[in-house]
Amino acid sequence: MTSGTDVIFIGGRSGVGKTSVAAEASRILAHVGIRHAVIEGDNLDQAYPEPWRNGIDLAERNLAAMWRNYQAVGYSRLLFTNTVSVLQLPELSAALGGEVRAFPVLLMATDETVADRLSLREVGSALREHIDRSRAAAAQLDAASDAHRIRTDGRSVAEVAQDVLAAAGWVPSGAHR
Repeated sequence: MTSGTDVIFIGGRSGVGKTSVAAEASRILAHVGIRHAVIEGDNLDQAYPEPWRNGIDLAERNLAAMWRNYQAVGYSRLLFTNTVSVLQLPELSAALGGEVRAFPVLLMATDETVADRLSLREVGSALREHIDRSRAAAAQLDAASDAHRIRTDGRSVAEVAQDVLAAAGWVPSGAHR
């Protein structure tokens, strides 16, 4: 058995399916008996005023604290979601501590698909802002990331989750459909 942390960093623009894919990947891993944890990175520094705007690395500090607790009770595999996680591998890996084997995955979808998905979950005046920020994030992520890319357009969450896990080598391709 190897020591350290195996982590799949799932990144992508708003509305691409990060949270849904991580939840489904967790279900698949549980079904085949693979011990793991899931951390939703977007929640690690959700505060006002935004800590990151003032140079405070609260997300990394909270990730480090949470992961120490998971490790203390025997976890060594992590599914981590965050919009820009694939651009922050050194910082996030350092926060996890020790030997980290990171597999970055960038989920991708068209503007149309994302706008449709966001319209189902966003209400009021925030929808347009979310769509615009999602479009800007997609350009930033695509230009700067060399992560493994997986499209989510027209695919089930289960198919995408299986592809993420297979690409990372955590389960064989088609192991659970």
